[in-house]
Amino acid sequence: MKMLRFGLLMIALSVIAAPVLADRLKDLARIKGVRNNQLVGYGLVVGLDGTGDKAPFTNQTFRNMMTQFGITLPPGVNPNLANVAAVTITANLPPFAKPGQELDITVSSIGNADSLRGGTLLMSPLKGADDQVYAMAQGSLVVGGFGAQGADGSRITVNVPSVGRIPSGATIEREVMSPFTRGDTITFNLLRADFTTARRVVEAINGQLGPDMAYAHDATSVSVKAPRDPSQRVSFLSILENIEVNPAEDAAKVVINSRTGTIVVGQNVKVSPAAVTHGNLTVTIEENPEANQPNPFTDGETVIEPNTQIAITEDPARMFQFGPAVTLNEIVQAVNQVGAAPGDVMAVLEALKQAGALRAELIVI
Repeated sequence: MKMLRFGLLMIALSVIAAPVLADRLKDLARIKGVRNNQLVGYGLVVGLDGTGDKAPFTNQTFRNMMTQFGITLPPGVNPNLANVAAVTITANLPPFAKPGQELDITVSSIGNADSLRGGTLLMSPLKGADDQVYAMAQGSLVVGGFGAQGADGSRITVNVPSVGRIPSGATIEREVMSPFTRGDTITFNLLRADFTTARRVVEAINGQLGPDMAYAHDATSVSVKAPRDPSQRVSFLSILENIEVNPAEDAAKVVINSRTGTIVVGQNVKVSPAAVTHGNLTVTIEENPEANQPNPFTDGETVIEPNTQIAITEDPARMFQFGPAVTLNEIVQAVNQVGAAPGDVMAVLEALKQAGALRAELIVI
């Protein structure tokens, strides 16, 4: 018997936002031009226990490496590279990084290698978007994944054994030029664009440093007059980034995760007057196949005929009413009183939005 129940049995989470508290400027914004830069490289991991790949580009890379070491492989010789794997290397170059400092790197197989456990990355250059080399990577991999395979072909894998990390596995060779010391101003870009927050940032800076020290370009960018001397600019920024600002309240939103059943209702969500009723529909499908036997002393065959029975049951629904200017707390109480499941809450919120009664942006992720 197959049971098809229309409804989502999930866990709902309703969050009541706390009062807005003051945040430091460093938590609300980032300095323009001060950013990470992504690096990427290609290399070989050697020393594997027969878990390497057999990709053609691995053989080509291996031959090129041997040539650089002054070793020429005979033509037509195809080396067995079961202990070698071709990989990509990725890293983030932080702002103000200087040559000689070290970076953590992530090494990922790009062929059909089974595992990188126990391997060693050979020296590989890491390049930026401008195709310039900014770091050199090398070292022994730390692999969190594990895999095992039996003689009958059965296997078990824990996590991902084809990806590993090398702490401090890359050394910075080139510095990225930063616009930090250029110009007469420093610009802060808000992490969340908001006109009210931008105005409050300007007011907080001018209130502490003096009038006309800061001005807003738009809902994201705020510029502050700053000294040109680098040492003075560092001290100046130390003061700026610790100024406390009361950020504006976000717009009213209801976020629904249809995969996990999570429902987050923002603080400013309101509902216009509306009456809601919602019930669950249960469809039961039962298969009872019947066998028809042929007549005696005949050449007939037994025939299986399907026999399907379908029953539909609708659970009793309860109605609840929202009054005018309903608050978040009243919404939660009304839904909890009727014992609605998370899936039902999702359907109710979507219907309220379509009816124009939900005064909030409905976001489904």
